[in-house]
Amino acid sequence: MARKFPVDRTRNFGIVAHVDAGKTTTSERVLFYTGVSHKIGEVHDGATVTDWMEQERERGITITAAAISCNWSKSEVVDRKDESQMYTFNVIDTPGHIDFTAEVKRSMRVLDGAVVVFDSVAGVEPQSETNWGYADEAKVPRICYINKMDRLGASFEKSYKSIQDRLSKKAVRVQLPWGSEDQLKGVIDLVKMKAYTFEGEMGMTIVEHEIPEELKADAEMYHAELIERVVEHDDVLMEAYLAGQLPTMEDLKKTLRKAVIANEIFPVFTGSSLKNIGVQLVLDGVVDYLPAPTDLPPVKGINPKNESEVERLPKDEEPFCALAFKLQTDPFVGALTFFRVYSGVVKSGSYIYNATTGQKERLGRIVRLMADKRTEIEEVYAGEIAAGVGLKDVKTSHTLCDEASPIVLEQITFPEPVVAMRIEPKTKNDQEKMGTALKKLADEDPTFKISTDDETMETIIGGMGELHLEIMVDRMKREFGVEANVGAPQVAYRETIQREAEAEYKYVKQSGGRGQYGHVKIKIRPMQPLELAEGKSLPKNITREDHFEFVNNIKGGVIPGEFIPAVMKGCKEAMARGFVAGYKMEDISVELFDGSYHDVDSSEIAFKLAAIHAFKEAAGKAGAVLLEPIMKVEVRTPEQFMGDVNGNISSKRGQVEGMDDIGDKKVITAKVPLSEMFGYTNMLRSMTQGRASMMMEFDHYDVVPANVANEIKKVRGVKDVVEEA
Repeated sequence: MARKFPVDRTRNFGIVAHVDAGKTTTSERVLFYTGVSHKIGEVHDGATVTDWMEQERERGITITAAAISCNWSKSEVVDRKDESQMYTFNVIDTPGHIDFTAEVKRSMRVLDGAVVVFDSVAGVEPQSETNWGYADEAKVPRICYINKMDRLGASFEKSYKSIQDRLSKKAVRVQLPWGSEDQLKGVIDLVKMKAYTFEGEMGMTIVEHEIPEELKADAEMYHAELIERVVEHDDVLMEAYLAGQLPTMEDLKKTLRKAVIANEIFPVFTGSSLKNIGVQLVLDGVVDYLPAPTDLPPVKGINPKNESEVERLPKDEEPFCALAFKLQTDPFVGALTFFRVYSGVVKSGSYIYNATTGQKERLGRIVRLMADKRTEIEEVYAGEIAAGVGLKDVKTSHTLCDEASPIVLEQITFPEPVVAMRIEPKTKNDQEKMGTALKKLADEDPTFKISTDDETMETIIGGMGELHLEIMVDRMKREFGVEANVGAPQVAYRETIQREAEAEYKYVKQSGGRGQYGHVKIKIRPMQPLELAEGKSLPKNITREDHFEFVNNIKGGVIPGEFIPAVMKGCKEAMARGFVAGYKMEDISVELFDGSYHDVDSSEIAFKLAAIHAFKEAAGKAGAVLLEPIMKVEVRTPEQFMGDVNGNISSKRGQVEGMDDIGDKKVITAKVPLSEMFGYTNMLRSMTQGRASMMMEFDHYDVVPANVANEIKKVRGVKDVVEEA
C-alpha cells in the first residue's frame, strides 16, 4: 500500500498550554473541522474525544497526551475533498497541569512543531513558561494562539505583551481580533490584510471582508511592523524593502515560514475556540508556517556497533528508525507503544530491532490513533506517528530500527519525583494484582516511581505532585480493580555533601579457614558539572552516571582490577542508604586512590563492605546535609488579599521574588519548600474567599535548615544533626 500523502505534506504538532487555557476545546474544534468527529464535545460536559479517561472527564483537565491523526485542506481550497490539496496532521493534545509535565516533555521530543495556546485574560501563566522551556530545549518551532477573546476582561495586547516579556521578543502579530468580549466578531489577517468572520453551523463558513474603517490604522501599523520583522531574515527582500519595494504576499509567507522553522519568529494568532472563531485559520497557519519532517535537519544517533554518529533522512527509502515515546495500557488490545518514525517504513507483522536493549521483537499490529479509538493499518511511513501492539519489552525512549542498520537515538530525560507516599493492598487478593498494576503504570509514566522501604518493607510510590499520585491510585482502582490504602504524601528529600573528605577502611575477618580482606582509601567531594570539548569522551578511569561519579586512580595494581567494580558498587549502596536521615545521597564524586589486597583472602564482598564503611566515614567528615525540593509558586489574587498571601508565604519559609499585575489580579511569584505546601490550595481559598488561584512546579533542591533537619530526623528515628563549623 503506497503512502497517501507525501512526507512534505505531513505536519506533526502538539497543542500545549497552561491548564484551563482552552487547549482541549481547541483540539475538539480541530477534530470537527477536519471531519474526524461530527459533533463538538465540550470539556464542561465531560464529552470530549481527547480527554477520554474517566479521571479527565470528572476533573475537566487533561492527564495523558492524546494522539489524533486527521487530514486538512486549507480554508481557501474550493474542493475540500481533493486529496492533492490535503495535508495529514498528527496532533498531540498535551496536559496543562504541572503534575503531568512529563507528557509535554516526551511529546516535544517527537513533534516537529507546536501550537501554544494562551488565555486572553491571564496571558502567560506558569505552565506556559515551563512548556515554552521544553520547546526551547527541543528546538521546536511554535505558533502562538491567544484564545478566549470572548471572555470578560479579554485583552489581546496585554496577552501579547506578556508573551514578549516572559517568553520571547521574537513573537510577532500575524492577526488582530475584530472586537473582544461579547463584541468579538472575527479576526483581521495582517498578512493578507483582510478581515474574516465565521458563520453557519459551528463557524464552518469563513467569510472574507474588507478591514473595518475603525481598525484600518492599527492593521496598517502592525502590517508594516510584520513586514519589517520578516524581511530581516532574507537579504534580497531586505535590500528591496530598503529601496522602497514591498514584498509580495507569497515572498512574505515564504520568508516568514523560513524564520518560524529556524525559531527566529513566533507568529501570534487569535480567536475564541469556544465561540468557533479563528481555529481554521490557525490550522492554515500550521500548514503555512510549521515544518514538515523534510524541513528539519536529519535525526542523529549513535551506531551501537562502533559508537560512531549516524543520521537518518525523513525518507521511506532510508533504513527504518523510530523512537518509542509513550506506553499506554489498553483494556482491549493490551500494551500500546506510541512511536514516531524518523526514516524508512515498518509493516505490521514484521520483526523490529530494539537498538537500546539489543533484542528483536515482532510488531503484531499497527494502529492509527484517535485518542482512545484505534484504526488498524498495514504500514507506517517516514515522518508519521502511530502505535504498535504486541511489543512486550519496549520502554519509553527505546530506539526501534533495522537490525542491519542499527542506530540509538538520544533518550528522553525526565524529572525525578518530588512527592512520595506509602501504599498497601487492602486485601490479600489485591496484593498480587497491585504489583502488576504498579509496574504497568510505572512503564507508562517515567515520572511515577516505585520503591521499597528497606526497613519496613513497605511499598513507596513517588510522583510529581499530590494530584499525580491521587490519579495513579484512582487509575489502579478503576483500570486494574486494585483497592489500596495510602499514607499521607511525603517529601522526597535527598542528601549530599558540602566539602571534600578522605577516609580509609580495612575490612578484615578471620573465622577459621579462608578469611575476608579488603582495604580501600577514598576521597569524596561534591560532584562538579563536566564540560567536554567537542569530540572528546570521558577519560577511561572515570565512570559518570546520574548524580554520581567514580574515579579510579589506582596505580601499580595495589588493588586488582576485578575488585574495582565492587568498590564502586559499595559506594553506590552506601549513597542509596543515606547518611543524615536515610535518604538517597546524590551529586557526589568518589575517588579511589589507594588500598591493598591479600592474595588468598581478598574477595569482591570484602572490598564492597570496605567501600561502604569508608564512604560512611568520609560522609561524616564531608558535611553531609539534607536537601529538600523547593517549588516555584505563583499565586494570582485580588489586591485586597495580597498582604495576607505574602505573610502566609513568609510563614512557610517562602521567599517572595516578585509581584506583577495581570488584569485585575496581583501575581505573586515565590520559592517555597514543598514540605510547607501540602493542602495549600484549600488554605488559599479560605484566605481569599475562594478568589485566588495557585500553581506550583519543582524548581531546585536546597539545603534544609538545621532545626528543620532535626525534626525530620526525629520522625525518622535518627539522632540530632551535629552542626559543624
